[in-house]
Amino acid sequence: MSVQEYLDKHMLSRKIEDAVNAAVRAKTSDPVLFIANHMKKAVSSVITKVKARQILDSRGIPTVEVDLHTNKGVFRASVPSGDSSGTYEAIELRDGDKGMYLGNSVAKAVKNINEKISEALIGMDPKLQGQIDQAMIDLDKTEKKGELGANAILAVSIAACKAGAAEKEVPLCKHLSDLSGRANMVLPVPAFTVLSGGKHASNTFAIQEIMILPIGASRFEEALQWGSETYHHLKAVIAEKNNGMGCNAGEDGGLAPDISSLKEGLELVKEAINRTGYNDKIKIAIDVAATNFCIGTKYDLDLNAPNKCGQNFKSADDMIGMYKELCNEYPIVFIEDPFDKEDWEHTKMFSSLGICQVVGDDLLMSNPKRVERAIQESACNALLLKVNQIGTVTEAIEVVRLARDAQWAVVTSHRCGETEDSFISDLSVGLATGVIKAGAPCRGERTMKYNQLLRIEEELGDQAVYAGEDWRLSL
Repeated sequence: MSVQEYLDKHMLSRKIEDAVNAAVRAKTSDPVLFIANHMKKAVSSVITKVKARQILDSRGIPTVEVDLHTNKGVFRASVPSGDSSGTYEAIELRDGDKGMYLGNSVAKAVKNINEKISEALIGMDPKLQGQIDQAMIDLDKTEKKGELGANAILAVSIAACKAGAAEKEVPLCKHLSDLSGRANMVLPVPAFTVLSGGKHASNTFAIQEIMILPIGASRFEEALQWGSETYHHLKAVIAEKNNGMGCNAGEDGGLAPDISSLKEGLELVKEAINRTGYNDKIKIAIDVAATNFCIGTKYDLDLNAPNKCGQNFKSADDMIGMYKELCNEYPIVFIEDPFDKEDWEHTKMFSSLGICQVVGDDLLMSNPKRVERAIQESACNALLLKVNQIGTVTEAIEVVRLARDAQWAVVTSHRCGETEDSFISDLSVGLATGVIKAGAPCRGERTMKYNQLLRIEEELGDQAVYAGEDWRLSL
């Protein structure tokens, strides 16, 4: 075949001429680079390869990472993991071989990507997120993604989302905004973990975490500054209380001193906020994670205490009384999982008081059926969005839409086992969720989420909007 015949067969002459004309019009100083980029853009992107591997999360436990290849580049994603998997959330596939990572290896999930998912997706357009996610759901054929593993499916879903954004030549947050049908993007209020307890720390504090929210900041950059300053003031407060001794930190970076009560923890945080001088501009939130210390119908607030007196059991009604008192005394804007995950009655009762926002995590598990029930029963009024609990980007968008239609607040959340992937930062902006939980303002796997939000705010420039006081409904 001659050169001319080759050019004619692939209609290259016209494409090259178009590229040269475009370079002339642009008056480019580097015509070769310009023409190469112009030709590249003229080719539609398709998925050419999907390669997975096992990596370690922030706790040193295996998780899944994916490189998704298109003819435009390589796009990487990794998935987080929680302390435990709930009954109603998508299934995280682990091998169970005690001789490998104590049963936590994810070789099966990796194999499913490399041998099954990859074959199903090759040739697909990465911009078509819904079709990609549906193809994996159809391939899995189970309600909770137990065949391929939600950890396998989600890693590919996120990587495809990044590839779709690159193909459109828009930021990832804008692509997510487009997928959700939203017209506006909003920088979330960060809910910084400052005190850790429960399953996330080795201390006597039964409550999982106390957070601070800089809702009075004017920009995300300022909110991050306030969060960091408060965290370091809290370190000093704890050291002073312990005669100069510091304390350990929890899995998400929150400080983890031995605390005898929730009130004591709130007093420490209140003092730290006072030292910043921001006072009323910083609010407080609590993740009780009450399921973890619920025994029958009682709540054991001394669960982690070394010398238990056996006298700190509270009924659900006692817990409501305690929450009412604390919300009256401290600037608490939301309480997450105030009761056991199956105690719909008292969650509804507490929500009806209208004292603060009631966020459902273990209660809902990002499961649409649980969310629908909670909406119908007015059981809570905010969703904690954990993407790995549902398993695909498309389904995460849908459950947020469900919550928004009910006029709920939405909190985008990390997991205790995190990775170096900052996807949830773009997700929170693109879906305008209003709040993001990404841990303490320290530790690389946490700060990279906050740092990505800084970059997004910078890129948006004058168009950047910080949720601030409107965090509940960033519509």
